[in-house]
Amino acid sequence: MNICQLLDQHVSAAFSAVKLPENTPTVIKPSARINFGHYQVNGVMGAAKKLRTNPRALAMQIVEQLDLEIIANKVEVAGPGFINIHLKPAWLAQQLEQASKNSDRIGVNTAKSRMTVVVDYSGPNLAKEMHVGHLRSSIIGDAVVRVLEFLGHKVIRQNHVGDWGTQFGMLIAHMQDQQQSGSDLAVKLADLESFYRESKLRFDQDADFATAAREYVVKLQSGDEQCKALWQQFIDISLQHCDDVYQQLNVSLQRSDVMPESAYNADLPHVISDLDTQGLLTHSDGAQVVFLDELKSKEGSAFPAIVQKSDGGYLYSTSDLAALRYRHSSLQADRVMYFVDARQSLHLQSVFLIAQKAGFVSEAMLLEHLPFGTMMGKDGKPFKTRAGGTVKLTDLLDEAEQRAYNLVSEKNPDLDEAEKQLIAHKVGIAAVKYADLSKNRSSDYIFNWDSMLSFEGNTAPYLQYAYTRINSIFKKAGQYDSHATLQLDKAEEQQLGLKILQFEEALQYVAKDAMPNMLCNYLYELSSHFMTFYEACPILKADQATKDSRLKLAGLTADTLKIGLDLLGIEVMERM
Repeated sequence: MNICQLLDQHVSAAFSAVKLPENTPTVIKPSARINFGHYQVNGVMGAAKKLRTNPRALAMQIVEQLDLEIIANKVEVAGPGFINIHLKPAWLAQQLEQASKNSDRIGVNTAKSRMTVVVDYSGPNLAKEMHVGHLRSSIIGDAVVRVLEFLGHKVIRQNHVGDWGTQFGMLIAHMQDQQQSGSDLAVKLADLESFYRESKLRFDQDADFATAAREYVVKLQSGDEQCKALWQQFIDISLQHCDDVYQQLNVSLQRSDVMPESAYNADLPHVISDLDTQGLLTHSDGAQVVFLDELKSKEGSAFPAIVQKSDGGYLYSTSDLAALRYRHSSLQADRVMYFVDARQSLHLQSVFLIAQKAGFVSEAMLLEHLPFGTMMGKDGKPFKTRAGGTVKLTDLLDEAEQRAYNLVSEKNPDLDEAEKQLIAHKVGIAAVKYADLSKNRSSDYIFNWDSMLSFEGNTAPYLQYAYTRINSIFKKAGQYDSHATLQLDKAEEQQLGLKILQFEEALQYVAKDAMPNMLCNYLYELSSHFMTFYEACPILKADQATKDSRLKLAGLTADTLKIGLDLLGIEVMERM
Protein backbone atom coordinates (compact mmCIF):
# COMPACT_ATOMS: atom_id res chain seq x y z
CA MET A 1 0.00 0.00 0.00
CA ASN A 2 1.01 3.66 -0.33
CA ILE A 3 0.43 5.40 2.99
CA CYS A 4 1.48 8.77 1.52
CA GLN A 5 -1.32 8.56 -1.06
CA LEU A 6 -3.84 7.52 1.59
CA LEU A 7 -2.88 10.45 3.83
CA ASP A 8 -2.86 12.78 0.82
CA GLN A 9 -6.55 12.03 0.20
CA HIS A 10 -7.45 12.99 3.76
CA VAL A 11 -5.20 16.07 3.87
CA SER A 12 -6.46 17.29 0.48
CA ALA A 13 -10.04 17.04 1.77
CA ALA A 14 -9.07 19.08 4.85
CA PHE A 15 -7.33 21.68 2.64
CA SER A 16 -10.54 22.04 0.63
CA ALA A 17 -12.65 22.30 3.78
CA VAL A 18 -10.66 25.33 5.02
CA LYS A 19 -10.71 26.77 1.48
CA LEU A 20 -7.01 26.88 0.74
CA PRO A 21 -6.01 28.16 -2.73
CA GLU A 22 -6.52 25.57 -5.49
CA ASN A 23 -3.52 23.35 -6.31
CA THR A 24 -1.94 23.96 -2.89
CA PRO A 25 0.51 21.04 -2.54
CA THR A 26 -0.01 18.79 0.48
CA VAL A 27 3.71 17.88 0.74
CA ILE A 28 3.38 14.77 2.91
CA LYS A 29 6.67 13.14 3.86
CA PRO A 30 7.84 10.48 6.32
CA SER A 31 9.14 12.17 9.47
CA ALA A 32 12.87 12.28 9.92
CA ARG A 33 12.58 11.56 13.67
CA ILE A 34 10.09 9.36 15.51
CA ASN A 35 9.29 12.06 18.09
CA PHE A 36 7.83 14.09 15.19
CA GLY A 37 5.41 11.29 14.40
CA HIS A 38 5.44 8.95 11.43
CA TYR A 39 4.45 11.48 8.74
CA GLN A 40 4.61 15.24 8.47
CA VAL A 41 2.50 17.67 6.41
CA ASN A 42 4.71 20.55 5.25
CA GLY A 43 2.48 22.46 2.80
CA VAL A 44 0.71 24.77 5.24
CA MET A 45 3.26 27.57 5.51
CA GLY A 46 3.28 28.23 1.76
CA ALA A 47 -0.54 28.42 1.75
CA ALA A 48 -0.53 30.73 4.79
CA LYS A 49 1.85 33.08 3.02
CA LYS A 50 -0.52 33.33 0.03
CA LEU A 51 -3.48 33.93 2.34
CA ARG A 52 -1.48 36.35 4.53
CA THR A 53 -2.51 34.54 7.66
CA ASN A 54 -0.79 32.92 10.64
CA PRO A 55 0.55 29.51 9.53
CA ARG A 56 0.17 27.87 12.95
CA ALA A 57 -3.44 29.04 13.25
CA LEU A 58 -4.14 27.77 9.73
CA ALA A 59 -2.55 24.41 10.60
CA MET A 60 -4.86 24.16 13.63
CA GLN A 61 -7.88 24.71 11.37
CA ILE A 62 -6.69 21.95 9.04
CA VAL A 63 -6.17 19.52 11.91
CA GLU A 64 -9.75 20.15 13.04
CA GLN A 65 -10.94 19.06 9.60
CA LEU A 66 -8.70 16.00 9.34
CA ASP A 67 -10.58 12.73 9.66
CA LEU A 68 -7.83 10.29 10.66
CA GLU A 69 -9.49 8.59 13.61
CA ILE A 70 -9.10 5.08 12.14
CA ILE A 71 -5.50 5.65 11.00
CA ALA A 72 -3.86 7.89 13.60
CA ASN A 73 -3.91 8.12 17.37
CA LYS A 74 -2.38 11.59 17.46
CA VAL A 75 -2.30 14.57 15.07
CA GLU A 76 -0.53 17.68 16.31
CA VAL A 77 0.72 21.04 15.12
CA ALA A 78 4.42 21.66 15.66
CA GLY A 79 6.62 24.70 15.19
CA PRO A 80 5.41 27.41 12.82
CA GLY A 81 2.85 25.18 11.08
CA PHE A 82 4.01 21.61 10.59
CA ILE A 83 1.38 18.90 11.10
CA ASN A 84 2.72 15.69 12.65
CA ILE A 85 0.77 12.46 12.21
CA HIS A 86 1.29 9.54 14.61
CA LEU A 87 -0.15 6.34 13.15
CA LYS A 88 -1.93 3.79 15.33
CA PRO A 89 0.17 0.68 16.05
CA ALA A 90 -2.98 -1.45 15.68
CA TRP A 91 -3.66 0.04 12.25
CA LEU A 92 -0.03 -0.58 11.18
CA ALA A 93 -0.32 -4.18 12.37
CA GLN A 94 -3.55 -4.60 10.42
CA GLN A 95 -1.92 -3.36 7.20
CA LEU A 96 1.06 -5.69 7.74
CA GLU A 97 -1.30 -8.62 8.26
CA GLN A 98 -2.80 -7.87 4.85
CA ALA A 99 0.68 -7.59 3.31
CA SER A 100 1.74 -10.92 4.82
CA LYS A 101 -0.98 -12.76 2.92
CA ASN A 102 1.04 -12.45 -0.28
CA SER A 103 4.76 -12.73 0.36
CA ASP A 104 5.46 -12.20 -3.36
CA ARG A 105 4.23 -8.59 -3.28
CA ILE A 106 4.27 -7.44 0.39
CA GLY A 107 1.13 -5.38 -0.07
CA VAL A 108 2.28 -3.58 -3.22
CA ASN A 109 -0.65 -2.76 -5.50
CA THR A 110 -0.51 -2.84 -9.27
CA ALA A 111 -0.91 0.45 -11.14
CA LYS A 112 -4.50 1.60 -11.66
CA SER A 113 -3.55 3.10 -15.00
CA ARG A 114 -1.54 0.48 -16.93
CA MET A 115 0.87 1.95 -19.48
CA THR A 116 2.78 0.46 -22.39
CA VAL A 117 6.35 1.54 -21.72
CA VAL A 118 9.15 1.11 -24.25
CA VAL A 119 12.57 1.17 -22.60
CA ASP A 120 15.67 1.73 -24.73
CA TYR A 121 18.74 0.63 -22.79
CA SER A 122 22.18 -0.98 -23.02
CA GLY A 123 22.58 -0.40 -26.79
CA PRO A 124 26.15 -1.64 -27.34
CA ASN A 125 28.06 -1.14 -30.58
CA LEU A 126 28.34 -4.64 -32.03
CA ALA A 127 31.57 -3.76 -33.84
CA LYS A 128 33.40 -4.48 -30.58
CA GLU A 129 32.94 -6.03 -27.14
CA MET A 130 30.95 -4.37 -24.39
CA HIS A 131 33.04 -2.14 -22.13
CA VAL A 132 32.48 -0.40 -18.79
CA GLY A 133 30.73 2.46 -20.59
CA HIS A 134 27.78 0.12 -21.18
CA LEU A 135 27.42 -0.83 -17.51
CA ARG A 136 25.29 2.07 -16.30
CA SER A 137 22.77 2.01 -19.16
CA SER A 138 22.41 -1.77 -18.86
CA ILE A 139 21.85 -2.05 -15.10
CA ILE A 140 19.97 1.22 -14.45
CA GLY A 141 17.64 0.53 -17.36
CA ASP A 142 17.12 -3.06 -16.22
CA ALA A 143 16.29 -2.07 -12.63
CA VAL A 144 13.68 0.42 -13.84
CA VAL A 145 12.23 -2.16 -16.26
CA ARG A 146 11.84 -4.70 -13.44
CA VAL A 147 10.12 -2.15 -11.18
CA LEU A 148 7.72 -1.03 -13.93
CA GLU A 149 6.77 -4.64 -14.64
CA PHE A 150 6.31 -5.37 -10.93
CA LEU A 151 3.90 -2.43 -10.73
CA GLY A 152 1.86 -3.93 -13.56
CA HIS A 153 2.89 -1.92 -16.60
CA LYS A 154 3.43 -3.54 -19.99
CA VAL A 155 7.14 -3.09 -20.63
CA ILE A 156 8.79 -3.60 -24.01
CA ARG A 157 12.58 -3.82 -23.82
CA GLN A 158 14.42 -2.37 -26.83
CA ASN A 159 18.14 -3.03 -27.13
CA HIS A 160 19.01 -0.56 -29.91
CA VAL A 161 22.37 -2.09 -30.87
CA GLY A 162 24.70 -0.51 -33.42
CA ASP A 163 25.15 -2.99 -36.28
CA TRP A 164 25.51 -0.82 -39.38
CA GLY A 165 27.76 1.81 -40.96
CA THR A 166 31.35 2.34 -42.10
CA GLN A 167 32.96 0.36 -39.28
CA PHE A 168 31.22 -2.81 -40.48
CA GLY A 169 32.61 -2.32 -43.98
CA MET A 170 36.02 -2.14 -42.31
CA LEU A 171 35.38 -5.35 -40.37
CA ILE A 172 34.06 -7.23 -43.41
CA ALA A 173 37.12 -6.22 -45.43
CA HIS A 174 39.38 -7.56 -42.66
CA MET A 175 37.31 -10.77 -42.39
CA GLN A 176 37.58 -11.27 -46.15
CA ASP A 177 41.36 -10.89 -46.04
CA GLN A 178 41.66 -13.28 -43.10
CA GLN A 179 39.66 -15.92 -44.94
CA GLN A 180 41.74 -15.57 -48.08
CA SER A 181 44.98 -15.85 -46.09
CA GLY A 182 43.79 -19.14 -44.56
CA SER A 183 43.38 -17.86 -40.99
CA ASP A 184 40.83 -19.52 -38.74
CA LEU A 185 38.19 -16.80 -38.68
CA ALA A 186 36.34 -18.30 -35.71
CA VAL A 187 39.50 -18.13 -33.59
CA LYS A 188 40.16 -14.56 -34.70
CA LEU A 189 36.62 -13.47 -33.84
CA ALA A 190 36.84 -15.00 -30.37
CA ASP A 191 38.48 -11.73 -29.30
CA LEU A 192 36.34 -9.07 -30.95
CA GLU A 193 38.24 -6.21 -29.35
CA SER A 194 41.57 -7.28 -30.88
CA PHE A 195 39.90 -7.95 -34.23
CA TYR A 196 38.38 -4.47 -34.19
CA ARG A 197 41.72 -2.84 -33.31
CA GLU A 198 43.48 -4.67 -36.14
CA SER A 199 40.79 -3.56 -38.59
CA LYS A 200 40.88 0.06 -37.39
CA LEU A 201 44.67 0.20 -37.60
CA ARG A 202 44.58 -1.01 -41.22
CA PHE A 203 41.76 1.42 -42.03
CA ASP A 204 43.74 4.37 -40.63
CA GLN A 205 47.11 3.41 -42.17
CA ASP A 206 46.32 1.63 -45.44
CA ALA A 207 44.55 3.76 -48.06
CA ASP A 208 43.75 0.76 -50.26
CA PHE A 209 42.20 -1.10 -47.34
CA ALA A 210 40.15 1.99 -46.42
CA THR A 211 38.87 2.22 -50.00
CA ALA A 212 37.94 -1.48 -49.98
CA ALA A 213 36.18 -1.04 -46.63
CA ARG A 214 34.03 1.80 -48.01
CA GLU A 215 33.18 -0.32 -51.04
CA TYR A 216 32.07 -3.13 -48.75
CA VAL A 217 29.73 -0.70 -46.98
CA VAL A 218 28.06 0.05 -50.31
CA LYS A 219 27.87 -3.68 -51.13
CA LEU A 220 26.38 -4.45 -47.72
CA GLN A 221 23.78 -1.71 -48.04
CA SER A 222 22.86 -2.90 -51.54
CA GLY A 223 22.27 -6.46 -50.26
CA ASP A 224 25.37 -8.27 -51.58
CA GLU A 225 24.95 -11.87 -50.37
CA GLN A 226 28.62 -12.56 -49.59
CA CYS A 227 28.97 -9.32 -47.63
CA LYS A 228 25.74 -9.97 -45.80
CA ALA A 229 26.88 -13.50 -44.82
CA LEU A 230 30.16 -12.19 -43.37
CA TRP A 231 28.34 -9.37 -41.63
CA GLN A 232 25.80 -11.80 -40.12
CA GLN A 233 28.59 -14.08 -38.91
CA PHE A 234 30.20 -11.18 -37.10
CA ILE A 235 26.88 -9.94 -35.67
CA ASP A 236 25.96 -13.38 -34.31
CA ILE A 237 29.29 -13.71 -32.49
CA SER A 238 29.06 -10.18 -31.11
CA LEU A 239 25.52 -10.73 -29.89
CA GLN A 240 26.63 -13.92 -28.14
CA HIS A 241 29.26 -11.86 -26.30
CA CYS A 242 26.47 -9.51 -25.19
CA ASP A 243 24.27 -12.41 -24.10
CA ASP A 244 27.11 -13.81 -21.99
CA VAL A 245 27.63 -10.44 -20.30
CA TYR A 246 23.92 -10.01 -19.60
CA GLN A 247 23.76 -13.48 -18.07
CA GLN A 248 26.79 -12.85 -15.85
CA LEU A 249 25.44 -9.43 -14.91
CA ASN A 250 21.93 -10.80 -14.23
CA VAL A 251 20.37 -8.34 -16.67
CA SER A 252 17.03 -9.47 -18.10
CA LEU A 253 17.70 -8.52 -21.75
CA GLN A 254 17.20 -11.39 -24.20
CA ARG A 255 18.14 -11.84 -27.86
CA SER A 256 14.47 -11.20 -28.72
CA ASP A 257 14.78 -7.70 -27.22
CA VAL A 258 17.41 -6.68 -29.78
CA MET A 259 16.11 -4.10 -32.25
CA PRO A 260 19.21 -3.05 -34.21
CA GLU A 261 19.83 0.04 -36.32
CA SER A 262 19.66 -2.12 -39.44
CA ALA A 263 16.01 -3.00 -38.67
CA TYR A 264 15.02 0.54 -39.67
CA ASN A 265 16.97 0.72 -42.96
CA ALA A 266 13.93 0.24 -45.19
CA ASP A 267 12.07 3.11 -43.51
CA LEU A 268 14.88 5.71 -43.71
CA PRO A 269 13.99 6.99 -47.23
CA HIS A 270 10.36 7.29 -46.11
CA VAL A 271 11.42 9.31 -43.05
CA ILE A 272 13.18 11.78 -45.36
CA SER A 273 10.31 11.97 -47.86
CA ASP A 274 7.73 12.46 -45.09
CA LEU A 275 9.77 15.24 -43.52
CA ASP A 276 10.05 16.84 -46.96
CA THR A 277 6.30 16.52 -47.64
CA GLN A 278 5.59 18.36 -44.39
CA GLY A 279 7.95 21.18 -45.30
CA LEU A 280 10.39 20.48 -42.48
CA LEU A 281 13.47 19.89 -44.66
CA THR A 282 15.99 22.45 -45.85
CA HIS A 283 18.60 21.67 -48.51
CA SER A 284 21.89 22.95 -47.04
CA ASP A 285 25.28 22.35 -48.68
CA GLY A 286 23.93 19.19 -50.28
CA ALA A 287 22.58 17.80 -46.99
CA GLN A 288 18.99 17.52 -45.81
CA VAL A 289 18.53 19.47 -42.58
CA VAL A 290 15.73 20.25 -40.14
CA PHE A 291 16.34 23.63 -38.51
CA LEU A 292 14.93 23.82 -34.98
CA ASP A 293 14.15 27.28 -33.62
CA GLU A 294 13.37 25.69 -30.25
CA LEU A 295 17.08 24.89 -29.83
CA LYS A 296 18.60 28.22 -30.81
CA SER A 297 22.24 28.94 -30.01
CA LYS A 298 23.34 31.89 -27.89
CA GLU A 299 23.82 33.79 -31.14
CA GLY A 300 20.18 33.18 -32.02
CA SER A 301 20.67 30.72 -34.89
CA ALA A 302 18.41 27.66 -35.15
CA PHE A 303 19.93 24.26 -34.40
CA PRO A 304 20.65 22.31 -37.61
CA ALA A 305 19.63 18.64 -37.28
CA ILE A 306 21.09 16.80 -40.28
CA VAL A 307 18.99 13.80 -41.32
CA GLN A 308 20.71 12.97 -44.62
CA LYS A 309 24.30 13.69 -45.64
CA SER A 310 25.32 15.22 -48.96
CA ASP A 311 26.45 11.79 -50.20
CA GLY A 312 22.97 10.39 -49.51
CA GLY A 313 23.95 8.58 -46.33
CA TYR A 314 21.81 8.62 -43.22
CA LEU A 315 22.71 9.51 -39.65
CA TYR A 316 21.84 8.31 -36.15
CA SER A 317 19.11 10.94 -36.05
CA THR A 318 17.41 9.35 -39.08
CA SER A 319 17.32 5.86 -37.60
CA ASP A 320 16.25 7.27 -34.23
CA LEU A 321 13.31 8.99 -35.94
CA ALA A 322 12.39 5.72 -37.65
CA ALA A 323 12.63 3.95 -34.29
CA LEU A 324 10.31 6.47 -32.68
CA ARG A 325 7.79 6.09 -35.47
CA TYR A 326 7.92 2.30 -35.03
CA ARG A 327 7.51 2.60 -31.26
CA HIS A 328 4.45 4.77 -31.77
CA SER A 329 2.70 2.99 -34.64
CA SER A 330 3.68 -0.65 -34.07
CA LEU A 331 4.40 -0.88 -30.34
CA GLN A 332 1.76 1.71 -29.39
CA ALA A 333 3.88 3.10 -26.59
CA ASP A 334 2.46 5.51 -24.02
CA ARG A 335 5.92 6.25 -22.63
CA VAL A 336 9.37 5.85 -24.20
CA MET A 337 12.40 5.92 -21.90
CA TYR A 338 15.95 6.31 -23.21
CA PHE A 339 18.79 5.34 -20.87
CA VAL A 340 21.56 7.04 -22.82
CA ASP A 341 24.47 9.00 -21.39
CA ALA A 342 24.27 12.74 -20.84
CA ARG A 343 26.44 13.60 -23.84
CA GLN A 344 23.55 12.62 -26.16
CA SER A 345 21.17 15.13 -24.59
CA LEU A 346 21.09 17.62 -27.48
CA HIS A 347 20.84 14.83 -30.05
CA LEU A 348 17.82 13.21 -28.37
CA GLN A 349 16.21 16.57 -27.70
CA SER A 350 16.35 17.37 -31.42
CA VAL A 351 15.04 13.91 -32.39
CA PHE A 352 12.09 14.25 -30.00
CA LEU A 353 11.23 17.70 -31.40
CA ILE A 354 11.38 16.55 -35.02
CA ALA A 355 9.27 13.46 -34.29
CA GLN A 356 6.63 15.62 -32.61
CA LYS A 357 6.63 18.23 -35.40
CA ALA A 358 6.35 15.53 -38.07
CA GLY A 359 3.59 13.66 -36.26
CA PHE A 360 5.72 10.51 -36.01
CA VAL A 361 4.55 10.31 -32.38
CA SER A 362 1.35 11.40 -30.67
CA GLU A 363 1.17 14.48 -28.47
CA ALA A 364 0.26 12.27 -25.52
CA MET A 365 3.34 10.03 -25.79
CA LEU A 366 5.90 10.70 -23.06
CA LEU A 367 9.43 10.93 -24.46
CA GLU A 368 12.10 10.84 -21.78
CA HIS A 369 15.87 10.99 -22.00
CA LEU A 370 17.19 9.63 -18.70
CA PRO A 371 20.88 10.52 -18.73
CA PHE A 372 23.50 9.15 -16.38
CA GLY A 373 26.93 10.26 -15.21
CA THR A 374 30.31 8.64 -15.76
CA MET A 375 32.08 5.89 -13.83
CA MET A 376 35.33 7.48 -12.64
CA GLY A 377 38.59 6.01 -11.43
CA LYS A 378 40.26 7.00 -8.14
CA ASP A 379 42.08 9.72 -10.08
CA GLY A 380 38.76 11.41 -10.83
CA LYS A 381 39.02 10.62 -14.54
CA PRO A 382 36.87 8.21 -16.60
CA PHE A 383 37.60 4.61 -15.57
CA LYS A 384 40.40 3.09 -17.71
CA THR A 385 42.94 0.28 -17.63
CA ARG A 386 46.36 1.04 -16.15
CA ALA A 387 47.62 1.44 -19.70
CA GLY A 388 44.87 3.98 -20.36
CA GLY A 389 42.71 1.71 -22.51
CA THR A 390 39.02 0.87 -22.35
CA VAL A 391 38.10 -1.74 -19.74
CA LYS A 392 36.15 -4.72 -21.09
CA LEU A 393 33.01 -5.30 -19.09
CA THR A 394 33.72 -9.05 -18.86
CA ASP A 395 37.15 -8.32 -17.36
CA LEU A 396 35.61 -6.03 -14.75
CA LEU A 397 32.98 -8.60 -13.77
CA ASP A 398 35.53 -11.44 -13.64
CA GLU A 399 37.71 -9.36 -11.33
CA ALA A 400 34.69 -8.61 -9.12
CA GLU A 401 33.98 -12.32 -8.74
CA GLN A 402 37.64 -13.10 -8.00
CA ARG A 403 37.86 -10.39 -5.33
CA ALA A 404 34.64 -11.66 -3.77
CA TYR A 405 35.99 -15.22 -3.86
CA ASN A 406 39.11 -14.13 -1.96
CA LEU A 407 36.93 -12.38 0.61
CA VAL A 408 34.59 -15.35 1.07
CA SER A 409 37.53 -17.77 1.35
CA GLU A 410 39.07 -15.58 4.04
CA LYS A 411 35.85 -15.27 6.07
CA ASN A 412 34.55 -18.84 5.58
CA PRO A 413 37.46 -21.14 4.69
CA ASP A 414 35.41 -24.25 5.62
CA LEU A 415 32.81 -23.78 2.87
CA ASP A 416 33.03 -26.27 0.03
CA GLU A 417 34.44 -25.02 -3.28
CA ALA A 418 31.16 -25.00 -5.20
CA GLU A 419 29.45 -22.89 -2.55
CA LYS A 420 32.38 -20.48 -2.41
CA GLN A 421 32.16 -20.00 -6.18
CA LEU A 422 28.40 -19.44 -6.06
CA ILE A 423 28.62 -16.92 -3.22
CA ALA A 424 31.55 -15.17 -4.92
CA HIS A 425 29.51 -14.81 -8.13
CA LYS A 426 26.47 -13.41 -6.36
CA VAL A 427 28.42 -11.09 -4.06
CA GLY A 428 30.90 -9.86 -6.69
CA ILE A 429 28.30 -9.01 -9.32
CA ALA A 430 25.96 -7.51 -6.72
CA ALA A 431 28.76 -5.31 -5.37
CA VAL A 432 29.49 -3.80 -8.78
CA LYS A 433 25.82 -3.27 -9.61
CA TYR A 434 24.77 -1.86 -6.25
CA ALA A 435 27.71 0.56 -6.07
CA ASP A 436 26.37 2.06 -9.28
CA LEU A 437 22.63 1.80 -8.64
CA SER A 438 22.88 3.33 -5.16
CA LYS A 439 24.27 6.56 -6.61
CA ASN A 440 22.12 9.30 -8.09
CA ARG A 441 21.70 8.36 -11.75
CA SER A 442 22.70 11.77 -13.06
CA SER A 443 25.93 11.99 -11.04
CA ASP A 444 29.43 10.74 -11.78
CA TYR A 445 30.80 8.32 -9.19
CA ILE A 446 34.19 6.95 -8.12
CA PHE A 447 34.69 3.22 -8.70
CA ASN A 448 36.29 1.74 -5.57
CA TRP A 449 36.68 -2.01 -4.96
CA ASP A 450 37.20 -1.71 -1.20
CA SER A 451 34.05 0.29 -0.48
CA MET A 452 31.76 -1.70 -2.79
CA LEU A 453 32.82 -5.06 -1.30
CA SER A 454 32.54 -3.86 2.29
CA PHE A 455 30.11 -5.58 4.66
CA GLU A 456 29.48 -2.24 6.36
CA GLY A 457 27.46 0.72 5.13
CA ASN A 458 25.15 1.03 2.14
CA THR A 459 26.57 -1.82 0.04
CA ALA A 460 25.26 -4.98 -1.60
CA PRO A 461 27.23 -7.34 0.70
CA TYR A 462 25.70 -5.59 3.74
CA LEU A 463 22.16 -6.09 2.39
CA GLN A 464 22.83 -9.65 1.27
CA TYR A 465 24.24 -10.43 4.71
CA ALA A 466 21.20 -8.82 6.38
CA TYR A 467 19.01 -11.27 4.46
CA THR A 468 21.11 -14.31 5.42
CA ARG A 469 21.20 -13.15 9.05
CA ILE A 470 17.40 -13.10 9.21
CA ASN A 471 17.36 -16.61 7.72
CA SER A 472 19.77 -17.77 10.41
CA ILE A 473 17.32 -16.54 13.07
CA PHE A 474 14.61 -18.79 11.62
CA LYS A 475 16.98 -21.78 11.61
CA LYS A 476 17.60 -21.24 15.32
CA ALA A 477 13.92 -20.60 16.07
CA GLY A 478 12.62 -23.82 14.58
CA GLN A 479 8.83 -24.12 14.30
CA TYR A 480 6.72 -21.01 14.85
CA ASP A 481 3.16 -19.87 14.20
CA SER A 482 3.26 -17.95 10.92
CA HIS A 483 -0.41 -17.00 11.46
CA ALA A 484 0.30 -15.39 14.80
CA THR A 485 -1.20 -11.97 15.49
CA LEU A 486 1.27 -9.15 15.01
CA GLN A 487 1.97 -7.06 18.10
CA LEU A 488 3.68 -3.71 17.55
CA ASP A 489 4.01 -2.61 21.15
CA LYS A 490 7.53 -1.18 21.02
CA ALA A 491 8.62 1.84 18.97
CA GLU A 492 11.26 -0.24 17.15
CA GLU A 493 8.61 -2.72 16.03
CA GLN A 494 6.42 0.09 14.76
CA GLN A 495 9.28 1.73 12.89
CA LEU A 496 10.23 -1.53 11.18
CA GLY A 497 6.61 -2.32 10.35
CA LEU A 498 6.09 1.15 8.88
CA LYS A 499 9.25 0.86 6.79
CA ILE A 500 8.01 -2.44 5.31
CA LEU A 501 4.73 -0.74 4.38
CA GLN A 502 6.65 2.06 2.63
CA PHE A 503 7.98 -0.39 0.02
CA GLU A 504 5.35 0.63 -2.53
CA GLU A 505 6.21 4.32 -2.08
CA ALA A 506 9.86 3.59 -2.89
CA LEU A 507 8.92 1.63 -6.01
CA GLN A 508 6.62 4.37 -7.26
CA TYR A 509 9.45 6.90 -6.91
CA VAL A 510 11.65 4.64 -9.05
CA ALA A 511 8.93 4.19 -11.67
CA LYS A 512 8.22 7.92 -11.87
CA ASP A 513 11.75 9.36 -11.85
CA ALA A 514 13.80 6.34 -13.02
CA MET A 515 16.06 6.65 -9.98
CA PRO A 516 16.98 3.16 -8.65
CA ASN A 517 18.97 4.80 -5.84
CA MET A 518 15.60 5.52 -4.18
CA LEU A 519 15.03 1.77 -3.88
CA CYS A 520 18.63 1.23 -2.71
CA ASN A 521 18.21 3.85 0.01
CA TYR A 522 14.94 2.26 1.07
CA LEU A 523 16.46 -1.22 1.37
CA TYR A 524 19.42 0.12 3.36
CA GLU A 525 17.06 1.94 5.73
CA LEU A 526 14.94 -1.21 6.03
CA SER A 527 18.03 -3.24 6.99
CA SER A 528 19.11 -0.57 9.47
CA HIS A 529 15.65 -0.54 11.06
CA PHE A 530 15.78 -4.31 11.35
CA MET A 531 19.12 -4.18 13.16
CA THR A 532 17.72 -1.58 15.58
CA PHE A 533 14.64 -3.77 16.12
CA TYR A 534 16.77 -6.90 16.59
CA GLU A 535 18.92 -5.26 19.26
CA ALA A 536 16.00 -3.68 21.14
CA CYS A 537 13.44 -6.48 20.82
CA PRO A 538 14.64 -9.99 21.78
CA ILE A 539 13.12 -12.60 19.49
CA LEU A 540 14.15 -16.10 20.55
CA LYS A 541 14.02 -15.40 24.29
CA ALA A 542 10.61 -13.67 24.25
CA ASP A 543 7.35 -15.32 25.37
CA GLN A 544 5.75 -17.47 22.67
CA ALA A 545 3.18 -14.92 21.41
CA THR A 546 5.79 -12.15 21.25
CA LYS A 547 8.33 -14.49 19.67
CA ASP A 548 5.90 -15.54 16.93
CA SER A 549 4.94 -11.92 16.26
CA ARG A 550 8.56 -10.82 15.99
CA LEU A 551 9.47 -13.76 13.78
CA LYS A 552 6.58 -12.83 11.51
CA LEU A 553 7.89 -9.26 11.34
CA ALA A 554 11.39 -10.59 10.61
CA GLY A 555 9.97 -12.79 7.85
CA LEU A 556 8.24 -9.81 6.22
CA THR A 557 11.54 -7.93 6.36
CA ALA A 558 13.39 -10.78 4.65
CA ASP A 559 10.70 -11.08 1.96
CA THR A 560 10.85 -7.34 1.28
CA LEU A 561 14.65 -7.40 1.10
CA LYS A 562 14.61 -10.33 -1.32
CA ILE A 563 11.99 -8.80 -3.63
CA GLY A 564 13.65 -5.37 -3.52
CA LEU A 565 17.10 -6.74 -4.33
CA ASP A 566 15.64 -8.90 -7.11
CA LEU A 567 14.11 -5.76 -8.65
CA LEU A 568 17.65 -4.35 -8.71
CA GLY A 569 18.86 -7.55 -10.40
CA ILE A 570 20.71 -8.67 -7.26
CA GLU A 571 20.61 -12.25 -5.97
CA VAL A 572 20.50 -13.31 -2.33
CA MET A 573 21.65 -16.55 -0.68
CA GLU A 574 20.74 -18.54 2.40
CA ARG A 575 24.21 -18.19 3.92
CA MET A 576 27.42 -16.27 3.23
